[in-house]
Amino acid sequence: MKRQLIAAFAGLLAVAMAAPAFAADLPRPAYSPAYRPAYKAPYYVAPFSWTGFYVGINGGYGWGTSDWSSAVTTGSTDPSGGLAGVTLGYNLQTGVWVWGIEGDFDWSWIKGTDTSGTGVCTGVGCETKNDWLGTARLRIGYAWDRFMPYITGGGAFGSIKMTPAGGASDTEDRFGWTIGAGLEYAFLGNWSAKLEYLYVDLGNASCNAATCGTATTVGFKESLIRIGVNYRFF
Repeated sequence: MKRQLIAAFAGLLAVAMAAPAFAADLPRPAYSPAYRPAYKAPYYVAPFSWTGFYVGINGGYGWGTSDWSSAVTTGSTDPSGGLAGVTLGYNLQTGVWVWGIEGDFDWSWIKGTDTSGTGVCTGVGCETKNDWLGTARLRIGYAWDRFMPYITGGGAFGSIKMTPAGGASDTEDRFGWTIGAGLEYAFLGNWSAKLEYLYVDLGNASCNAATCGTATTVGFKESLIRIGVNYRFF
């Protein structure tokens, strides 16, 4: 009996060892296309990019100072008011950095009057008004996907309309500089919205003697808070 059990165990062991080799020689089963599991490629989402040309609109509020000065005149107005206009620009993204150039042109209703000055600012006072304002700036942004904080700076140009107490006025177009910062957020594909602060210095304009009695310098500095909406072309 013992010899029979050993012989049976040895036979089963031999069959077990031979089974894998035998199975390897068998043909693999062919599946019908109807039952073959469908293969789905992995879903790929391209990273967001700020690169491209864009156009937009902007609007906001400005406030500042305008100092009048001559041999016989002193005065200081605090111009304030709204402005609105159009924007054009281009961005190039390299990694997380966004390099851009942007220009804008705004119609402006920023003005102020001083009634406490001397000379041509006596009585009804002298008025400083900004009828239009434009900037041409570089931008450097840091991209957090669709959020982009940025700094900006460049040239500013605009009109300074000077009206002394006598009623006549003199207007001079000035070129100055601007610096600021902002935050832009991209939404709905090609659209983005931004909030921006700019400090603008247009320097000193000259009110001629025919208008101001004697040559008078009129400075103009202001701060702007603007919001804007841009449409980007990929």
